[in-house]
Amino acid sequence: MTTTTAPSRTPSAPPGPRRMHLAAHFPGVNNTTVWTGDRVGSQIDFASFEHLARTAERGRFDFFFLAEGLRLREHKGRIHDLDVMGRPEAVTVLSALAAVTDRLGLAATVSATFNEPYELARRLSTLDHLSGGRAAWNVVTTSDAFTGENFRRGGYLDHADRYVRAAEFVATARELWDSWPAGGTPRPVAHQGPHFSVRGEFTLPRSPQGHPVIIQAGDSAEGRDFAAATADVIFTRHSTLEAGREFYADVKGRLPAHGRDADALKIMPGVTFVLGDTAADAQERAATIRRQQVSPQNALVALEQVWGVDLSAYDPDGPLPDFDPVPDPRLAQGRVRIGDPKAVADRWRALSEAKGLSIRETVIETTGRQSFVGTPAAVAEEMAAFVAARAADGFILVPHLTPGGLDDFVDRVVPLLQERGVLRPEYEGATLRSHLGLPEPVRPAGKG
Repeated sequence: MTTTTAPSRTPSAPPGPRRMHLAAHFPGVNNTTVWTGDRVGSQIDFASFEHLARTAERGRFDFFFLAEGLRLREHKGRIHDLDVMGRPEAVTVLSALAAVTDRLGLAATVSATFNEPYELARRLSTLDHLSGGRAAWNVVTTSDAFTGENFRRGGYLDHADRYVRAAEFVATARELWDSWPAGGTPRPVAHQGPHFSVRGEFTLPRSPQGHPVIIQAGDSAEGRDFAAATADVIFTRHSTLEAGREFYADVKGRLPAHGRDADALKIMPGVTFVLGDTAADAQERAATIRRQQVSPQNALVALEQVWGVDLSAYDPDGPLPDFDPVPDPRLAQGRVRIGDPKAVADRWRALSEAKGLSIRETVIETTGRQSFVGTPAAVAEEMAAFVAARAADGFILVPHLTPGGLDDFVDRVVPLLQERGVLRPEYEGATLRSHLGLPEPVRPAGKG
């Protein structure tokens, strides 16, 4: 468990604006990215990862964020060819990026369900050593038997046990990372728990950050508690300022129960952005991008994922089905399940009827992420306002183009954020923990 001390401040110095943290998400398996057109590159070629990472580092971002996909998604029993096909393993890609970047944090999404603590702790510690203290682990859980089939464990873990296993996983990894005393020989680890048994010495001394930064993504009550107890950063999704403030207050309010203060956990929603020379130009571009993201075919796929049946005979520019969903978990495999399909269908129909929207228009309006749309000055102002209002500590930017989707933001918005004093003009430390204002974890008493 990490603790944070408040930064010292000269008594006579007036407080400055709240600094924001920024991260860059490499687009992957989602409907946020535009995968057609002249400006689209490969999602597998290392040149794509390198371009986006170098751009983020040029913008003095905190970290580069890679998601994970452990099985190709399927729709109606076939590989979902409208989705992204192919994704390299995250820690391997980040290890290569460590050689072409100097300060940028490197965050890998790795499932705590389909890995083992000793092996993953070793990979992440290696990345932290190789990068000079820039490694982070986005801890996710996986509950679907479909993905488990790749690991010969289909359906073996109940949904309710996901976070139980994840908590023991992280605690065991931390035991391993702490097992080397300063300047001494490793202490044998003897962990015995419900999910893991580890006995023996760890292969690496403590890494430059002590522990890699822990990131958590999830919005359920269990996920919020897990983050409050364990994480250094939480990756969220909230569409409005007020929703962000409610989430921020709720999660920060859970920290004292775990002996942590509010600054020990950074809250960073995933957001998109569209820039224009005028407000009208930006809105027009945003509308064009949304129609590229949600093609007629993708609109029908999204509809079928809610209704649970084949709707290929429907016109994407026509009305929504007038019957209730017939949930079929086999129709869409590898995606997060929709908790209450009927409630979603009712909400979509109500919106469609109220605004006169077609199927495609309804999907466009209901599936977008939080977006900052406007001139560079307006986007900088709105982002700073979110941080000032404590709706976020920063943002994980999800560009719609790979790999050049971050270029305009770094060239046109970052200088304005720096002029406002809300974004660092230069890196002030070498490690990701220093970028985030997080101290190195204290080695447990008696183990140093």
